[in-house]
Amino acid sequence: MTAAIVCSDLSFNWPDGVPVLSGLTTSFGPGRTGLIGVNGSGKSTLLRLIAGELSPASGVVRAGGEVGYLPQAITLGTRRTVSDLLGITAARNALHAIEAGETGEDVYATVGDDWDVEERARAWLDRLGLTHLGLDDRVERLSGGETILVALAALFLRRPDILLLDEPTNNLDLDARKRLYDAVASWAGVMVIVSHDRELLGLVNQIADLSGGQIRTYGGNLEAYEDLLAAEQAAAERAVTTAAAEVRREQRDLVEAQVKQARRDRMGRQLAASGSIPRIVAHARKRAAQETAGRSRELHSERLQAARDRLEEAEQAVRDDAEIRVDLPGTAVPAGRTVLTVTGLDGAQWHPAAAAVPAAAVPAAAVPAAAVPAGVAPAAVPDPDAPPVKTLAELIVRGPERIALTGPNGSGKTTLLRAIAGLAARPGVTVRLGAVVGYLPQRLDILDDSLSVVDNVRAAAPAASVNEVRASLARFLFRGPRAERLAGMLSGGERFRAVLAALLLAQPAPQLLLLDEPTNNLDMASVRQLSQALEGYRGAILVASHDVPFLRSAGITRWLRLDREAGLAEIEPL
Repeated sequence: MTAAIVCSDLSFNWPDGVPVLSGLTTSFGPGRTGLIGVNGSGKSTLLRLIAGELSPASGVVRAGGEVGYLPQAITLGTRRTVSDLLGITAARNALHAIEAGETGEDVYATVGDDWDVEERARAWLDRLGLTHLGLDDRVERLSGGETILVALAALFLRRPDILLLDEPTNNLDLDARKRLYDAVASWAGVMVIVSHDRELLGLVNQIADLSGGQIRTYGGNLEAYEDLLAAEQAAAERAVTTAAAEVRREQRDLVEAQVKQARRDRMGRQLAASGSIPRIVAHARKRAAQETAGRSRELHSERLQAARDRLEEAEQAVRDDAEIRVDLPGTAVPAGRTVLTVTGLDGAQWHPAAAAVPAAAVPAAAVPAAAVPAGVAPAAVPDPDAPPVKTLAELIVRGPERIALTGPNGSGKTTLLRAIAGLAARPGVTVRLGAVVGYLPQRLDILDDSLSVVDNVRAAAPAASVNEVRASLARFLFRGPRAERLAGMLSGGERFRAVLAALLLAQPAPQLLLLDEPTNNLDMASVRQLSQALEGYRGAILVASHDVPFLRSAGITRWLRLDREAGLAEIEPL
């Protein structure tokens, strides 16, 4: 039987009753499918249902073949080894026992057909750039990116019939992403990928768009999908224009018919009052006129309602593709003005976890204390494909520069951003700020979940009135009652926009913006909205990211690379 996934009339609700999927029927056959949709649409939930981690409220999920699943969050025991994570420890122990002379049936049964399991495991680790890892190394020393790569190696090693990947490029550096792309491109089975990574989605055979609890499938990769969607949306917008014109025409016809009927009614009353015709004839004419007028009104009303229905249907076919359009003059920085100087970088070792700075040492209007992310992961192997052009002993940022900070996992990008924000310190490194800093951490935890969106922004901008805050929030797509929603009740995309609003509307306005992997776990609509918000930002930007398409859209003017061994270097644009 050919491996495939079939979902029939599938429904799922969270324990609090919130529906996620309703009557979903779809299937995934051989090849690579990119599963896309806005945050909160149910993509990860669908993968968990297929993997058997969740049970549907109704309907059936059938997976024809063994399923391998890579979740977004991978839980590791600190005492486990790379071999444990790969799932080969039992087979390895049996092999070593046989080599030591044991001949029991149980050890042979444990090995099965996996006599070359160590060689295959080593081959996959090497293929994914993990040549420096040993099978007996503890997982506690792995960085976030290395953890994902080892988990991927475990899946590829198992060779399941069906592979489910949930945001597999999160936390991967550029070199690791390239290796993942090669592995995905060579996969021959059924693969479903949830991702916002445009390059990864360029490798798929079809796009499955999950919206409103239902899936529409489009042949081709992301670019082909976007071309087709653009054509569909253009046709839908033309249909709206045509339907709106039809509504206006039917309204005009109804008014004209009512005016004509009123004129006839007035003439009939005048004729009846003149006494020129018998009363019985006048009454008959009146009844006939009323019946004709009623039929005319009914006919025109039906036509108008039908036109309105067609307009509503046409409007529903146009996607809600709302855009953020903000102008932030308070963030402007004059060209040539120095906003940041970091010295001592030539001797800095950024990869160890940084020491926290007392709250009193954090500059005013920097970032909320809740924005401090977790510790920094250990270093990874440098990317050999990005040779440095100019090594920097100090970092100077002037005017409204837009600087990309790249580098391998564990090289210390997060630590450097935290040091600049005043949330970490490194011996021998000095940070001098010439502007107010705004810091967006990876975890987006700078909101108070017990407060509304309005109150969260007012906390960052206490001098602004409620009306001023509301007017500004409208440009971040929080209009009317949406601005009153509690932060803890926001969807993923809404929360991201609320965080952006609190960050960019703060008083005093941030003139140096630090962004740490801002596109991780964002849907493509939110990535686009982030780019739109940055268009209205006039200050300096330092962004740590492995998302090259996003960096290019952000108008980067300088490209830097941070490496554990080589330090900070200026590189050619990626």
